[in-house]
Amino acid sequence: MSRSTRDADYAAFVRAAWPRHLRTATLLTGDPHRAEELLQDCLVKLYVCWPRVSTADPHAYLRRMLANGHVSWWRRIRREVLSADAFEAADRIAEPTGAPREPDDELRRALLALPYRQRAVVVLRHIEDLSEKETAAVLGCTVGSVKSQNFRAMARLREALREYQEAAL
Repeated sequence: MSRSTRDADYAAFVRAAWPRHLRTATLLTGDPHRAEELLQDCLVKLYVCWPRVSTADPHAYLRRMLANGHVSWWRRIRREVLSADAFEAADRIAEPTGAPREPDDELRRALLALPYRQRAVVVLRHIEDLSEKETAAVLGCTVGSVKSQNFRAMARLREALREYQEAAL
């Protein structure tokens, strides 16, 4: 494959995949700006290995890169700041001030309140519509772990949404 053909194939993939994977990155990070950074970083890394990845499933590869990239960012921020400050910093990033409220704002806030692993499972299972086995492969864990994380996450989301609903009454 010539370099110009490789670049054209890659550019076509990026154009088609950008909206879908930006949504996934936004749900993982909780911040549209951080999501764009994460997706761009992953796409740069994907370009390097494009000849090998393009013959397989590049969407699956990119999803895994997004999940792993977000874990790496989260670990890095936790090391850089005291633990209590890291959670406050993540909340400030995830909740921009003056942002217009969206109709599904409660769901977004409830999703952001989940621990990273549970949030990743919910996003991959219910937003990306991956099977339990595919989600386990992306996250590098067992199917049983995906099931238990999903169960806990759904219970927390139901409770958080119930509280938001009661507060609105």
